[in-house]
Amino acid sequence: MIYYVNKNPQFNWDHEVHTNTCSRLPEPANRINLWEHTSCKTAVQEEKKYFPQANGCYYCSNACHTQ
Repeated sequence: MIYYVNKNPQFNWDHEVHTNTCSRLPEPANRINLWEHTSCKTAVQEEKKYFPQANGCYYCSNACHTQ
């Protein structure tokens, strides 16, 4: 699966990680390609290189979503 991170933070400053098939995937100008990963966990780890606060999308990466 290919993952992307939203450049724009959520209200709590988390940057969400999305799959390429997510219905809530940000516009191309608002996302960074994290490339292919076997799970959202490794994608979130990669995302932390860009932004310290990471979170999986509730809809497409729920296993990595925290409240």
